[in-house]
Amino acid sequence: MSDQVQEQFGWGFSRVTDWHDAIDACLETTTLGQPHANLGFIYVTSEHVPALEAIVDYLKIRSGIDHWVGTSGIGIVACDTECYDSPGIAMLTCAFPTDGFRVLSTVVDAASECSKDVQTWFASNFSTVGIVHADPRNSHLQQLIPGLSEILGGGFLLGGLTSTSGEEHQQVADGLTNGGISGVLFSEKVSIASGLSQGCSPLGPNRTITECDRNLIVRIDNRPALTVFKEDIGEPFSSNLNRVGGHIFVGLSVTGSDTGDYVVRNLIGIDVEQEVLAIGDHVSPGEVIVFCKRDAETARKDLVRMAKDVRRRVGNKTPKGGLYFSCLGRGRHTFGPNSGEMKILSQELGDVPLVGFFANGEISHNRLYGYTGVLSLFY
Repeated sequence: MSDQVQEQFGWGFSRVTDWHDAIDACLETTTLGQPHANLGFIYVTSEHVPALEAIVDYLKIRSGIDHWVGTSGIGIVACDTECYDSPGIAMLTCAFPTDGFRVLSTVVDAASECSKDVQTWFASNFSTVGIVHADPRNSHLQQLIPGLSEILGGGFLLGGLTSTSGEEHQQVADGLTNGGISGVLFSEKVSIASGLSQGCSPLGPNRTITECDRNLIVRIDNRPALTVFKEDIGEPFSSNLNRVGGHIFVGLSVTGSDTGDYVVRNLIGIDVEQEVLAIGDHVSPGEVIVFCKRDAETARKDLVRMAKDVRRRVGNKTPKGGLYFSCLGRGRHTFGPNSGEMKILSQELGDVPLVGFFANGEISHNRLYGYTGVLSLFY
């Protein structure tokens, strides 16, 4: 591999209100000592979304980098900093082998819609990882995500769902786009280590759904769902179900996982008379579930575990940069104010350029998660 792809990536972050000045401030640090950058990642807060198309055009001219991918977030991150409720721009500029990546235009209805350029690239490159951003308004994401992973030969998708305080759910894939999944695909020539951190801890044993209707859980282990639910969550929640909102969730076991992996879904309703639970996903009889509690200390410990594990897999190499996608329910809501989540990551990873955003849902491998953090390190 040539020297030009060995250098550490550049990164920039600015809270300046005027986006021209913010971009200029970011580029002063991202391009410093990095003449070979050929791909950039950009994340902006909601305040900059109306100008995002102009921002991308300006970026290409000022940076000399033709390829940019990214999206918006209600919050964004840059190294040890979290930015919410104010203008913010974070970017990472990277140098990769020119044939080591391809920008993925928006896929809306079926993963087979990949452009001819991407399909041609597939023919001569084994793609192992895709960094992707998805529009939460797309009703086909539960099929699109595993479908795209299958095209990659079971490869990993890593990313998140756009979040914004406005109506526009914009993504960047060389130009401005929305409505589906977009991002960038990497071949085996680019080394990436990734990890997933859960933000909830199980409250009881694994259970089996024995009767359900779409998103309604009627019976668990052949008993009324609410009876089992109250048994597992215990006091003080079981005697005051009005307190479970935002604290108690449902974990759906990942089929085929040998690590006890589960995806967290919201509990959206309880019918006390019928003893039925309503959750934020469709379920089937025989599915394994576990009730979970959002727990700050468990989330902190698991974040440290995940960061150490990813750093260990990088070995004695120095990470060149990374991306971090976390749930809107994490960050300040789980780790407290003052950028608590990113400070933990920075402490564990050291001096690694790292940017990303707080998402409406997180993507890891071939699944859509919630209340998780997804880390990717390039090395």
